[in-house]
Amino acid sequence: MALAVTVEGRREILGLWAGDGGEGAKHWLHILTEIQNRGVSDVLMLVCDGLKGLPEAVETVWPRTIVQTCVVHLLRSSFRYVARQDWDKIARLLKPAYTAPTEEAALERFAEFAGAWGRKYPAIVKLWQNAWEEFTPFLRFDTEIRRIVCTTNAIESVNARIRRAVKALGHFPNEQAALKCVYMAIMSLDPTGKGQARWTMRWKTALNAFDITFDGRLSAARQ
Repeated sequence: MALAVTVEGRREILGLWAGDGGEGAKHWLHILTEIQNRGVSDVLMLVCDGLKGLPEAVETVWPRTIVQTCVVHLLRSSFRYVARQDWDKIARLLKPAYTAPTEEAALERFAEFAGAWGRKYPAIVKLWQNAWEEFTPFLRFDTEIRRIVCTTNAIESVNARIRRAVKALGHFPNEQAALKCVYMAIMSLDPTGKGQARWTMRWKTALNAFDITFDGRLSAARQ
């Protein structure tokens, strides 16, 4: 599922696709080209959870788009390697890296973390090093943009509702039936529109920051 926030601050689900887990650059290129052909001419930032091949596909379809990995997912993935008794210590040392004022400062703080915990948890160090290029873009922006693009929680909340609907039915005769169930779950998310209105108001400050940061691209999209 692809979820977008428009220049008006509205959440829009751009499409649903059923996959078998074999996604790659070719798969993402097909999906992004479809979205582009349906009218999405420009994307400022694309936030995702380390999907392989997606950054390359984005570069082809929207060359000016910044790809940002979900920081929350990066942290969750880190804790998969950590013994429970070390969670608080790891969280305390990682926080200065993802809240640093600049990329240079983040690199320094992460080097401190690697020096302290790299021998015990080398997999965490490797995880962050591999994700560094897609992790750091949001560090270039002010706090309003950082708060918005550091996580894919918006899409995760939709996924949670979808999982509940699918689990309630339990079995589907074919893929089309499953997609219909997902579609109906999405259509029932906000029947009154009040949730959308609250979300739009929350985005006002961030949209102003985006407009300034991306040098009028947001304003041009409104015309």
